Amino acid sequence: MDLTIDSRWSLLSSGDWRCPCCGLQHNGVFDLACDAPDFWQGSREWLPNEKLFSSDNILTEDFCIIDGENFFIRCVLELPLLGSDGQTFGFGVWSTLSKTNFDICVNTFDDGKQGHLGPWFGWFSNRLKGYPDTLNMKCQVYPLDERQRPTIELESSDHPLAAAQADGIDFDQLLDIYAANDHDIRPAL
Repeated sequence: MDLTIDSRWSLLSSGDWRCPCCGLQHNGVFDLACDAPDFWQGSREWLPNEKLFSSDNILTEDFCIIDGENFFIRCVLELPLLGSDGQTFGFGVWSTLSKTNFDICVNTFDDGKQGHLGPWFGWFSNRLKGYPDTLNMKCQVYPLDERQRPTIELESSDHPLAAAQADGIDFDQLLDIYAANDHDIRPAL
């Protein structure tokens, strides 16, 4: 379905609007994010990236280390929005990386030239509301240039999240995702 003929889409994408659930101002489709890997048991307060190797258990905005032997990177899982002109919805999520790939990523993070690296194998490290269990799905991590968060590509499977990434989601599915994550904007549309 062409979203331009959906009055709800027109309202959502017409400009700034306030979410009735969180009270925040949004401009069109907004992404959702997990603040840490689900395995993280510590404080959800991010430390600066420069403190990354100061502890065996640390969470920064971009990286996480657990017990000095489990390594995670913050990424984006993009779901194409059907009927739009190439627009995507993104989940900010976490993936594991091997120690070798984690070190490469950290060591090249500040130069902004990571697009030629990877893809790297990882394990999806979050459970996403609105989907059957997503923890530990196989994925590939694709580093990007310009200090952009890497993207994640889930391994092809019959899991609804893998299908959503491969085939896209419609506007009602997007609204369902928002509702499952405490942003039920359907009444406002």
